[in-house]
Amino acid sequence: MHASSGVQGRSAGLGLALVSAFAFGGSGVAAKPLIEAGLDPLHVVWLRVAGAALVMLPVAWRHRNLARERPALLAGFGLFAVAGVQAFYFASISRIPVGVALLVEYLAPALVLGWVRFVQRRPVTRAAAVGVVLAVGGLACVVEVWAGLSFDLLGLLLALGAACCQVGYFVLSAHGQGDHDTTGERAEPPHPVGVIAYGLIVGAVVLTVVARPWGMDWALLGGGADMNGAAVPAWLLLGWIVLLATVLAYLTGVVSVRLLSPQVAGVVACLEAVIATGLAWVLLGEHLSAPQLVGGFTVLVGAFIAQSSAPKPPTGPVAAGAGAGVPAEPAADEPSGGPVRFSGGPAGD
Repeated sequence: MHASSGVQGRSAGLGLALVSAFAFGGSGVAAKPLIEAGLDPLHVVWLRVAGAALVMLPVAWRHRNLARERPALLAGFGLFAVAGVQAFYFASISRIPVGVALLVEYLAPALVLGWVRFVQRRPVTRAAAVGVVLAVGGLACVVEVWAGLSFDLLGLLLALGAACCQVGYFVLSAHGQGDHDTTGERAEPPHPVGVIAYGLIVGAVVLTVVARPWGMDWALLGGGADMNGAAVPAWLLLGWIVLLATVLAYLTGVVSVRLLSPQVAGVVACLEAVIATGLAWVLLGEHLSAPQLVGGFTVLVGAFIAQSSAPKPPTGPVAAGAGAGVPAEPAADEPSGGPVRFSGGPAGD
């Protein structure tokens, strides 16, 4: 009976993880036509985050104790994993293909290991080093370095900025975790859905100051956007970004990590880049060359090896979210001081 229940739970978790990967992977495809229609990338990010924050307000109220207990974590998640990652990502796809931008973001696991090795001066495994080399080598193929960086250099730097924002969140979340309560016992990890809700609220506040949406051309939302020759209502694309690529993507991602192990969820999340590239190919006409496809596969393999071989931090719950960092609770068979994981992201997160 228990075995059957476990199999059903894993099957449901796998299905939800796939839904999350598809939802996250579609954000850039839906956002790019809005940007090309005349909306500023920062305004599109603000619309996405503010809309999702409104939807998640009831969840934030339910977990209102988090604002008092984990202010630093919520601020870091909102600033880096929500506002920073998405602002840099949307700015990058306004200049370079969606698939390329997302693959650059998958350098985040390698960058985290660099932080661990050279800043914290902690050893990393040989397998982790191999993963970093593969990720960097694959990225060289994605950007076609032999052609003299044929892509827009600023676009690539913006995508790298998104990856760095992910690193900032992962590093921040590793600090202050495993806090102790007044009795001296280790405090429970924060509820991941609550962290997401407050992260979206914090991100919306930050982006309101930065994006200044009162200067946005709101009339554009009542018009249409071109998607590879097809006219699509702008409001429909915005609904896709807010409800599917943000709210649904985050929630299904969190539930999937609870039903699966973080390792399995992380593997499925790597499909986000594949899905984003495929959707951009079909819906936007953004074709990648054979070397770029091989390079993209190599990036994902390297990222998976790097994250699987990451050394254990001193304390803290599992942090998930390659593109978006979705903080996930530890699996039942994994101690709360488990390794940092990257499963899913807010970029196509």
